Amino acid sequence: MSNTNLTIDMVTKEALRVAHEKMTFIGTIDRSYDDQFAKGGGKIGSVLRIRQPNQFTRRTGSRVMNVQDVTETNTSVTVATQDGVDMRFNSSELALDIDEFSKLYIQPAMSVLVSGIDGDVIAGCTKLTYNQTGAAGTVVGSSSGDLSAVYNARAMLNLNLAPKDKRVLQLDSTTMAAIVNGNKAIFNPTVDNAKAFREGFYARSAMADWYENERTYSHTVGADVAAATAADATITDGGGSGTTATITWDASNTIAAGDVFTLPKVYRCHPETKANTGQLMQFVATAASTATTTIISPRIYWSGAKQNVCNATGGASVAADFNSETATFTGTASTAYRQNLMYHPEAFAFVSADLPLMDDAHKCVRMTADGLSLRVWQASDIRNDELLTRIDILYGVAALRPAWACRITN
Repeated sequence: MSNTNLTIDMVTKEALRVAHEKMTFIGTIDRSYDDQFAKGGGKIGSVLRIRQPNQFTRRTGSRVMNVQDVTETNTSVTVATQDGVDMRFNSSELALDIDEFSKLYIQPAMSVLVSGIDGDVIAGCTKLTYNQTGAAGTVVGSSSGDLSAVYNARAMLNLNLAPKDKRVLQLDSTTMAAIVNGNKAIFNPTVDNAKAFREGFYARSAMADWYENERTYSHTVGADVAAATAADATITDGGGSGTTATITWDASNTIAAGDVFTLPKVYRCHPETKANTGQLMQFVATAASTATTTIISPRIYWSGAKQNVCNATGGASVAADFNSETATFTGTASTAYRQNLMYHPEAFAFVSADLPLMDDAHKCVRMTADGLSLRVWQASDIRNDELLTRIDILYGVAALRPAWACRITN
């Protein structure tokens, strides 16, 4: 039976439902809804608040208690994007029931919108991830089903103290096919059927939920990274701002945002014991550069509670370790490599805020579900007997704990 009272509320609720099911990446990371805009609405450039996880230090021995204050803190994310999708309907189409209307209009419209946002968000988060495993140019699993890159990513998350629950792995279809073909026994389709409601869910293995996502990021390495030699004897302990630092090269180099590199004397240390892990510390360029300086992450600490690098013998790294040393970048210059991703949900945050409700709009509705805020706005076109509809979302993205993520490069 047709429903002649297809309302804007029904359209908005259905759009939210479809969006939730198709958020292959966004649906697996922290989604924080900022209600400070619940009345007036936000706009491009508004600053959103993200609650940060509490952190503590360990007391050793039976000495006097070192009581630590627990203070809720927030970090700010500037809203960078307003995305949407637009439709028009005539009177007869508005007489459809909600299921038929959704099939013909809402589902394909929201699929395009969510797919674009999901791809942009996973690309942005991947480019801020400095941990990396895999061999550039070799598809994971293509060699007799070899899963060493996946398990090395798991080990990297363990090393960086990422919680072992709720981890997620996003793989493109080619990689998934290679892995499954070589490891049929570990993929039992009867397991975890309850989770298959979300588009892309495949299985659980290596302590992570596996998703097939063709929108995983493909990174093109900078044009002349092979010539990059650090010339930074003045780099300071904890120097930089936020989570980034600046490194100086001995000449101008074309480096792409998302390029990962190591230096031969700079090692990763354990977050708690500060012991040398035997692995070179990986850094990522957070912005493209064609000059002698590049902004990189993570910020460099070689002493104190935040120490994250050390030298070959396990001692504190020093500025000289960054000087006159040739960096080794992952991959060949100007070559594209698929970047699959393993992560804990709290590594990244997707934050949406309410868009304003227009005072002169007769049909303008906002709804929020599971951290996702959508606005649906309708207006009639009397000349053509049509109802114009736009669906919008306002959002920002942040890497809260990029150490809890690891790329798996093909």
